[in-house]
Amino acid sequence: MSSTNPVSSTSSETGLDVDEKSNVDSDQWNRIFDWIHCICVVTFDLELGQAMEEVYPPNVILTEEDKTNICYLAFPDSNSSCMGDTQFHIRIKQSSRASKLTQSHITYNNKCPVFLRINPHYYFGFVYFRQIKDQSIPRGYFQKSVIVISRLPFISLFTEVCSIIAPEYFDNGLKSIEAACHEINRWQAPMPGDSLKLPLFGHVIQSQIPRDFTVNNLSSSSISFSSYSVSTLYPSINDLNMFESLSSVISHIHILWELVLTGEPLVVLAPSPEYCSKLVQALVSMIFPLMYNADYRPYFTIHDSEFKDFMTKTRSPPSVILGVTNPFFGKTLQHWPHIIRLSENITTSKTVSVGKQKLRKSGSTTLFDAKTGVYTHYKPFLNKDKLVIRKLIKGLQMKRPSEVQSAILRRHLLELTQSFMIPLERYMSTLMPLKKNISPLKAAPHPLPFNPDDFIASLDISGPQLTSTIKGNWEGLYRKFFRSLNFSGWYHTRYQAMYKKLKALHLEALSHMNIQEWLQGKEEVEIVDMILKIKTKIDEIDGESLPLNEIIQIQLKNRLNDIILSLPDDLRNIINIS
Repeated sequence: MSSTNPVSSTSSETGLDVDEKSNVDSDQWNRIFDWIHCICVVTFDLELGQAMEEVYPPNVILTEEDKTNICYLAFPDSNSSCMGDTQFHIRIKQSSRASKLTQSHITYNNKCPVFLRINPHYYFGFVYFRQIKDQSIPRGYFQKSVIVISRLPFISLFTEVCSIIAPEYFDNGLKSIEAACHEINRWQAPMPGDSLKLPLFGHVIQSQIPRDFTVNNLSSSSISFSSYSVSTLYPSINDLNMFESLSSVISHIHILWELVLTGEPLVVLAPSPEYCSKLVQALVSMIFPLMYNADYRPYFTIHDSEFKDFMTKTRSPPSVILGVTNPFFGKTLQHWPHIIRLSENITTSKTVSVGKQKLRKSGSTTLFDAKTGVYTHYKPFLNKDKLVIRKLIKGLQMKRPSEVQSAILRRHLLELTQSFMIPLERYMSTLMPLKKNISPLKAAPHPLPFNPDDFIASLDISGPQLTSTIKGNWEGLYRKFFRSLNFSGWYHTRYQAMYKKLKALHLEALSHMNIQEWLQGKEEVEIVDMILKIKTKIDEIDGESLPLNEIIQIQLKNRLNDIILSLPDDLRNIINIS
């Protein structure tokens, strides 16, 4: 594949941000950006290399750096064996000029489970690559990709969307992408908890985005795709078939779970972007419902703008999971501490064999010639659950449906993650100040600081041994987790949620305050100061999505009016005007 810099050959002007486009265009495409950022077509030009042929809608911005990255990621690194159609997905770090989230995205983020939140610094891309012989083309091959770009982490959903749009485009050209965009522009906004019916080229994609994760209600995180009378059930809107992706290393799921949980650098060497992107996504999903807060790239190439940052040998590898296919990485990444190798003979979960644990030899330069396995010197803190592994391996040998295997695997990993996280959640609840100590006349209190030693001391009576049969050094695993981005991300999210709750409780206390008693002996300047503070707090309720019911909000406004009425007419008029 040529290493020539990708060049945009689209005839459409794409030099405006979403928030900079004309009012006419804003009105025309006011809904599509809730779902997708754009749809791109990348072709191979004999002189230019990969070239951006189309971007639709035509008023969307993609910076030159974004376009370059998309172009290189739109084709397999080595496509000699990728004849026919290939699907995979990518994750791209946006350039600094990236546009802001829509109001719909902000509302969505405030209501969705944390693991489904939009990260404003990244795009997801869903690629449908076609390569077929064509003697009318100088190179002898037709090579082109359709890529759906979205901020939403709905992996299964947009993989399906792309699989519907791309064949239509290859048959009917740009008018198919235009038609698809117009249909998507009519979709109702993605809102956690809503049941959706999304029409697209005669198909109806039925989905429900989970509002909250509930262990006893798995249907809340399910999605159903149907085209007339044909329905397919997907376990999640954001994950692919987990067992199918992990089957070749299924005997190592516990060590992989620890590596993902603690944010260790991990690289997946695979024969195609399809396999590496699925496996990387499966790895990230192993700690569900905990959000993976480190970086991950389901498919990464040597042409990526961040290639040098990830490949430097002068420091330890960053906390990232990379999926790669180019044999060059077999030498470049040999210093990485943890590597998963998928060999060329990997096909499906029904035919793959289960190998023994592989330990990567220092200085090895033949990782792309190595057998499928996990190459690491990592010593796990916990023991394996051999019963689950034997059950999965037996199911593989019996050719049990991969959907059933995935359900078994997901349940086990979910229970393992919950056993790990429940003691942390329980400890965090002890950091909340008591409601009775919240005074309406003082600022809202903050949660107490997290003390790792105090938490470890609590494990004897409330540790994971209460919910998990797995033995091992749980304390050591927790201490390693505390040094990871996953912990800092989780703690920041929980701290902010607790502080919002405390602010809501403070406002509730303020709404119940005896205003007449408080007004006694107060100077006008003190009263005006209280009015301004309450007005500010009322404005914060919607802006910060504080968990406050409407009754409390009404009572709070009534207290504000009571205070205003206590002022002289002239000062009251000034307050009302302001």
